[in-house]
Amino acid sequence: MSRVAVIGAGSWGTAMTGLVSPAVDEVVLWARTSQAVDAMNRDRRNPNHLVDYTLAPNVVATSDLAVAVRDVDAAILATPSAYLRETCRNLASHLANNARVLVLSKGMERGTHLLMHEVAAQELGNPARVAALSGPNHAEEICKGMVSAAVVASEDAETAAYFQGLLSGPTFRAYVSDDVRGVECCGAVKNVVAIACGIASGMGMGDNTLAVLMTRGIAEIGRVVAALGGNPMTCMGLAGMGDLVVTCTSEHSRNRSFGRALVAGETLDAYQARTHMVVEGAPASESVLELAQERGIEVPITAGVHSVLYEGCPIDEAMEGLLTRVPRTEFYGMEERDTASKENQC
Repeated sequence: MSRVAVIGAGSWGTAMTGLVSPAVDEVVLWARTSQAVDAMNRDRRNPNHLVDYTLAPNVVATSDLAVAVRDVDAAILATPSAYLRETCRNLASHLANNARVLVLSKGMERGTHLLMHEVAAQELGNPARVAALSGPNHAEEICKGMVSAAVVASEDAETAAYFQGLLSGPTFRAYVSDDVRGVECCGAVKNVVAIACGIASGMGMGDNTLAVLMTRGIAEIGRVVAALGGNPMTCMGLAGMGDLVVTCTSEHSRNRSFGRALVAGETLDAYQARTHMVVEGAPASESVLELAQERGIEVPITAGVHSVLYEGCPIDEAMEGLLTRVPRTEFYGMEERDTASKENQC
């Protein structure tokens, strides 16, 4: 009997059960509270997220981590990035060493600057079994069967191919990549850029401004990717430009909508309490800025968002700081750092 666990019953975790359910005999969805579990098993709907979506018949919910991953072929981790290490630590003694792991969380751990697949591998062991998924994937559309696509990245080709087969279906296309660092960097930094786009939208700025922020955001992401040894070309694909466009423009984007709410005077804590969703771009702005300062990477958009969220900088002043920067060549900081990275590996 093939069995897959989805750890985390937020919007993405809930939608993910529908993607994998046709390919396996049973999907086990882990949620933190017994109330949510009881409601899902009784009503076949998540009471907190995607409330109109009906769970597939072969999905069963539990609040017991040991039960969730018992005898599974794979575990799909859909928890917020800030809780991934704790979740993996709690899973470690229950998950079989040969069970594959797919990380949906997007971010960079503060202090360590580890990407999410690295956090999972550190806690769970056997890094070759770990993959990361990224792309333009709003759960609200995936659960309705709208066409979407993503990249499955792993250093192990068999692991990437396994999850590609598990996820691919009539309306969901899964591509593979071995540039897991590049794919994960894109997923972390694009949320910060989306906050900036939400701020610009909330200030009444036009489409030209949003286009500038997105394309300069891709350049910023590319510098971070190159510095971490990834391939800047990854930024041009689904995990980079694809995910950035949808996160910066969609009504479903929590990072963009938070930026708009911020302009209207709502705080980060108030927004998260109201929406019951984590704004991943906020902690990412801290960890990415730390990394950038440590390695001498220019990240003006990230620095501007961080200054507003954590340094008390007025929004108008932060935007003015971006607009008064002296323009340089369009893609500076990529080839140079990529070359340096390769030299350091020799």
